[in-house]
Amino acid sequence: MHLSDKQIERYQHHITLKDIGGEGQKRLLDSKILIVGAGGLGSPAAFYLAAAGIGTIGIIDDDRVELSNLQRQILHSTKDIGKVKVDSAKEKMQALNPEVRVNAHAMRLYQDNINSVIADYDFILDASDNFPTKYLINDVCVVKGRAFSHGGVVGLKGQAFTYVPQSMCYRCIFPEPPPSGIILDCRGVGILGAVAGIIGTIQATEAIKFILKRGSLLTDQMLTFDALAMEFRKIKLNKSNQCPLCGHRRMMT
Repeated sequence: MHLSDKQIERYQHHITLKDIGGEGQKRLLDSKILIVGAGGLGSPAAFYLAAAGIGTIGIIDDDRVELSNLQRQILHSTKDIGKVKVDSAKEKMQALNPEVRVNAHAMRLYQDNINSVIADYDFILDASDNFPTKYLINDVCVVKGRAFSHGGVVGLKGQAFTYVPQSMCYRCIFPEPPPSGIILDCRGVGILGAVAGIIGTIQATEAIKFILKRGSLLTDQMLTFDALAMEFRKIKLNKSNQCPLCGHRRMMT
């Protein structure tokens, strides 16, 4: 494909980067990325991926916009209250970059639909806000050999890592979901919206690097962020032989 004059103008600051250039921008325009969750993490990720010229962006969420979302979910505005989140997201993303194709999936991921949903995408962003969905994304992506970025935020702290085939997965660190009610979510603890913005932007950066095949991804390590201390830490973690999903003694198929 050839970049049009408008595309050269739109993406000129990518094209001038030696790590992207014209060929890298074409790669981005040909790519397909799925964002699971149109909330605090998915919002900044969606904006930056649309701005970057990702050719097809899928976004999946079954919720509607609520007033309490607007403190951190920057894809949505006051006039969107009551609107299906993925419809609000699609409107904003295409207003920013009309040439990006946005697939709005107004649904929740389950075991019986996840395979068909992720099949067409090159990379998955786990921007979900609940453990069942996070474990489902991890498990299916590991079994299918699909790369994804994990993100999580609560309070004033966040974390992220990236999975590619043969690297550490979510179950290597957390073999099983915590019992219901043991770990509070953002409703119980609260969340600083800017922290979600930081982690979601890191996830978008990982997706772009994966498509470009440039730099080092957050594989076999967890990046943590503490807003109060203004401190990032990289915690080196190894793939676990005891992992129930991908280890030598795996029990899941």
